[in-house]
Amino acid sequence: MLEYLGKYKITEEIGRGAMGMVFKAFDPQIRRTVAIKTIRKELLEHSEAASLLARFKNEAQAAGRISHPGIIAVYDYDEEQSLAYIVMEYVQGSGLDQYFKRGTRFAARDLVSIMAQLLDALDFAHEQGVVHRDIKPANLMLMVNGRLKVADFGIARIDASELTQVGIIMGTPGYMAPEQYTHQGIDRRADVFSAGVIFYQLLAGAKPFTGSNELIYHRIVNENPPPPSQLQPDRELSHFDSVVAKALAKKPEDRYQTALEFREAILSAHHIPVSPSVSEETIIYDISTVNRPVDATSPSRPSTGSLSLGTTGFPPGWDLTILKQVEQQLTQIVGPVARVMIKRAARMTTDLEKLYQILADDIANGEDRTSFLSKRGVVTTSTDATKTPLSSERLTAFEQPGEQLNTEVIERATRQLAVYLGPIAKVLAKKAAAKATDARSFHLLMADSLPTESEKQAFLKSVGV
Repeated sequence: MLEYLGKYKITEEIGRGAMGMVFKAFDPQIRRTVAIKTIRKELLEHSEAASLLARFKNEAQAAGRISHPGIIAVYDYDEEQSLAYIVMEYVQGSGLDQYFKRGTRFAARDLVSIMAQLLDALDFAHEQGVVHRDIKPANLMLMVNGRLKVADFGIARIDASELTQVGIIMGTPGYMAPEQYTHQGIDRRADVFSAGVIFYQLLAGAKPFTGSNELIYHRIVNENPPPPSQLQPDRELSHFDSVVAKALAKKPEDRYQTALEFREAILSAHHIPVSPSVSEETIIYDISTVNRPVDATSPSRPSTGSLSLGTTGFPPGWDLTILKQVEQQLTQIVGPVARVMIKRAARMTTDLEKLYQILADDIANGEDRTSFLSKRGVVTTSTDATKTPLSSERLTAFEQPGEQLNTEVIERATRQLAVYLGPIAKVLAKKAAAKATDARSFHLLMADSLPTESEKQAFLKSVGV
């Protein structure tokens, strides 16, 4: 494996494909972890491959000119050692396509959050003169903190320039707008259509246009799909049908004219303040039931990085020796996401039996669940000389009762959180209060809704934690 690309020290390979590789690397000057996506120049002799290199450079140019928290940042582009490479933000999470493949049924609050984040990022890109033109689930990355990032600007249209050759259709069947198929003028409203397809899929659990590529082309240009509520009548989401229909209008002038307008229509139909991130329950459940390798089949596909859960400490009130042993047991079943699962569960209880049951409820496979529960009697405390089963009395010997959770505590914390998140703080407080066992666990759950570590610490300080 390469040791360096330019100034970047390669730390591991995280993806491989026919045309290139994806590496995790370290920038020694800025001291940050990055992802490096490469393409082998010796494979770019013929015209089609040369077009791929043009797309590769286009991605660096398009994403490099826009800086937004909902768009994967591109830091650098260079060519060296027979490789062309893009240096980008190292993202930890999974593509939205992985959730669809697993049949995830998103709650209304989560699908609205996904769309609000996507459309906010698209509107920003559009205002900078960049039209993505390939919005699809695989290019939407859900991070472990519930935030969404848009990736892969390989075929983006920048201002008046066109990467696409005459007669060549570029995009993904089923997500392209009618004008992309018919070679009409393409502008930001093509991304609005593609985002409408995503919204339909989130609501209905199925794509609006399916079949062979030829049939998809015919349906996108000529047919309207059934309202998503017909496919999921039990979900009571029919108030979004008209919103989706306008986003999927055949003529660009009949659609929402901007991503911002589409976003506001969704929020207006939802009637409830939108969460700034997808709920932790959804992220935990989906990541814990699959270990997905990075797909680097195409070097124009973005790296998601490998799943990393950070090194922040476990919640107080626990013997850390015990939690680390439980983490080792759970890791054998669900992989490295075990730490996030345990941190979440440990905020909800300080009883070991209850902790095991909460964790077991998040394990989808019945045999794995039984195997995990069978291990709960062979953990030890930090003072144990040998690994002996804990008695029921000793299981709770390390519990530390916290301040009682009451209306005054909830209202005070809600006011403090509202400084950062506005009216949605009331919704988040209600959810946190339903899960918390005392005031401290309530405050920690509230802090988790904030996007940055500095805001979390400031909030916790303001409520006395």
